[in-house]
Amino acid sequence: MCSFSSEQTPYGSLFLALHRSWPSMRHHRHLRLGQFNRRRTQLKEARQRKRMVVVKTEIKMKNLKLYMENQTIIEENEKLRKQAMLLHKENQALLSQLQKKLSEPNSNTNNN
Repeated sequence: MCSFSSEQTPYGSLFLALHRSWPSMRHHRHLRLGQFNRRRTQLKEARQRKRMVVVKTEIKMKNLKLYMENQTIIEENEKLRKQAMLLHKENQALLSQLQKKLSEPNSNTNNN
């Protein structure tokens, strides 16, 4: 008889049966860890995509608000520019009238 025969110990056949299943259990655990890691990665990527959608929406809203504010500023600037141009024309007209009035007494004193 062989010294390593399973018939010598009462637990020999059980030991051999368990010993054969251990590598497959390890392999099974390894596969389950791989599945777990893949699923965890997929969930993480899904959360990131969802967050990116939220961030993009927030950015679009901020951009729209800034655009609207910019349009309001542009309109106000145009109004102020027109008002400044009218004030400049009025100033030029008043200056011209003042120069006329100032030159009239000089011409009257020159004529006398």
